[in-house]
Amino acid sequence: MSLRRTAATARRVLEQLRHDPRTIALMLIVPCVLISLLKWVFDSRPQVFQSVGAALLGIFPFIVMFLVTSVGMLRERTTGTLERLLTMPLGKGDLLGGYALAFGAVALVQAVLASWLTIGLLGLDVAAPVWTVVLVAVLNALLGMALGLFTSAFARTEFQAVQFLPAFVLPQFLLCGLFTPREQMQTVLRWLSDVMPLSYAVDAMNKITRDGTVTGGLVADMAIIAGAGVLALALGAATLRRRTE
Repeated sequence: MSLRRTAATARRVLEQLRHDPRTIALMLIVPCVLISLLKWVFDSRPQVFQSVGAALLGIFPFIVMFLVTSVGMLRERTTGTLERLLTMPLGKGDLLGGYALAFGAVALVQAVLASWLTIGLLGLDVAAPVWTVVLVAVLNALLGMALGLFTSAFARTEFQAVQFLPAFVLPQFLLCGLFTPREQMQTVLRWLSDVMPLSYAVDAMNKITRDGTVTGGLVADMAIIAGAGVLALALGAATLRRRTE
């Protein structure tokens, strides 16, 4: 893995995004719109927004990044771009690392923008420092990106890539503890929830709203999110195919 080739890949991905305003809007504006809608829907019950706002601040970037990267990587294969790139001195690690750098930069902008809107304009109260909100949101977005890159290897068309959203993401959404505490779930569901990385994203955001300091539990949750992202990237490198037949 070469730092120069990884950086060159990141520049290429960012250049592609610069010429795709709809994707930029999807990544940067849609999470803010969804969080704003949530605030307005529960305008008469502000305690609901206070309860789930922080968790959704981590979930929405996760979902958006998963969708964008799974479709984007599949397009690289179906158009033959990936096959041409891998005939050059560019390894799979360079490619995925470049994607991680590029979308990591976008995730940082996304997290700062969404956090500023949610905490500043919409009035979400968080007990922990604001930078912890941004950090967890970035980690969640990178986790969504890594899982999107991994699952794209199993799709042949863009429609199939989108199908992974309800098949792979929505079960995590239902079992992550957003709707009911995980410890109150049935045993089997709680076991499933324990191995789903989105559960730890919600746990981390809940700790941020509740605890005024950076606790060991919060650090552990962030480490699990980051570890799951690294594992997904490694699996993505192992399963990455040059093209889709």
